[in-house]
Amino acid sequence: MDSLFIIVILIVIFALIFDFINGFHDTANAIATSVSTKALTPRKAIILASVMNFVGALTFTGVAQTITSGIADPFELNNGTTVILAALFAAIAWNLITWYFGIPSSSSHALIGAITGAVIASAGFTAIQYTGFLSILKALFISPVLAFVVGFIMYAVIKVVFKNSNLAKTNKRFRMVQVLTAALQSYSHGTNDAQKSMGIITMALIVGGMHQTTDVPFWVQFSCALAMALGTSVGGWRIIKTVGGKIMKIRPVNGVAADLTGAAIIFGATLIHLPVSTTHVISSSILGVGSSHRVKSVNWGVAKRMLFTWVITLPITALLSGVVFYILNLFM
Repeated sequence: MDSLFIIVILIVIFALIFDFINGFHDTANAIATSVSTKALTPRKAIILASVMNFVGALTFTGVAQTITSGIADPFELNNGTTVILAALFAAIAWNLITWYFGIPSSSSHALIGAITGAVIASAGFTAIQYTGFLSILKALFISPVLAFVVGFIMYAVIKVVFKNSNLAKTNKRFRMVQVLTAALQSYSHGTNDAQKSMGIITMALIVGGMHQTTDVPFWVQFSCALAMALGTSVGGWRIIKTVGGKIMKIRPVNGVAADLTGAAIIFGATLIHLPVSTTHVISSSILGVGSSHRVKSVNWGVAKRMLFTWVITLPITALLSGVVFYILNLFM
């Protein structure tokens, strides 16, 4: 029992590390447009994002419950603690690699892929809860497409409404509005992304025999919210540079349209208890807005590079976590 308790403590620590990394890795996406348009200074944007992420993470727990039991049944999981540790190691490694190269990869894809790979390595394909797993996959893949379409329509509507307005004055007004939309997007990010670590910790408590339901304990919710807020305060300048400038030249009016689109899609997913990739959603909303503005204004080379990373994240993290599981299983 003592060794099991120590392992669960290790899982909690690594889950909070994952949440911290997620803070400076993914949250950069939420404030990238406001920083690139100079609606907010980098320091103010990060402070705003930190606070709103913290508040958002304390608001909901439905996504966490989906992570806890949607991929595999934690009450029936063989070698559960080893599975979770392997998944966290793989997801953290992939996040750090993509962050180092400034690639806006998905922490959500990394974690989902890593959990799936470790579960399969432990108990085979029959251990996967396919109804929940397929629902999660649908949300991960449909949400970016939806963000692109909504972003395209959102900006098309804005163009019609403000077609006779002075461009300089309109952008100045939208720059002020962008402070609010950046806050809204950061809040929505917190409602979805922080819950993934909450789900992992709750899963570990169940397999360790220390928790009897999929309900998230408040101390888990609070610690994950705090870890993400602290990670956000560190900042993610490499990702900001890619999302905020390399996809397209973003003006305040573009930023508002992209922020509103991203926040709406992410918050909608939170309400139906499904995890989505905030990276995919925000980047796709910018692509949709850019295409609506002028197709040639979008750097499709960067978009293709991002798409390639999105596609390979799930299988690579699944394979990596499976290998890590076999290594850990030799010692545990």
